[in-house]
Amino acid sequence: MRTAITSPNASSVGPYSHAIDARGTVFLSGQTPLDSATGRLIDGTIGERTQKCFNNLFEVLAAGGLTETNVVKVNVFLTKMSDFSAMNEVYKTQFSEPFPARSTVAVAELPLGSDIEIELIAQR
Repeated sequence: MRTAITSPNASSVGPYSHAIDARGTVFLSGQTPLDSATGRLIDGTIGERTQKCFNNLFEVLAAGGLTETNVVKVNVFLTKMSDFSAMNEVYKTQFSEPFPARSTVAVAELPLGSDIEIELIAQR
């Protein structure tokens, strides 16, 4: 059984669910640093944009009755690997040990011209 999870405080730029709960494993769609009020990417440093991605993701987790402690896997997509250190500084403040498993991948381009997108997998 699959159940969609949606948060009014996270934006979508396509026909997809914010998250799908599949028998207790929750797959969150990638979030960019999109401001749901304006529908635009926020300005600021990569650190600020990383934080906005997490804020959006944590809104979706909360809509599903979950928190960051339920996160088991994180995928980070960056258009510039030179942003890795600054992203990592924010990342390490989002979780406590044991940290979730993580992949960070360099990509050529992201939706709306974003330079970062983060997706999560959580477990109930």
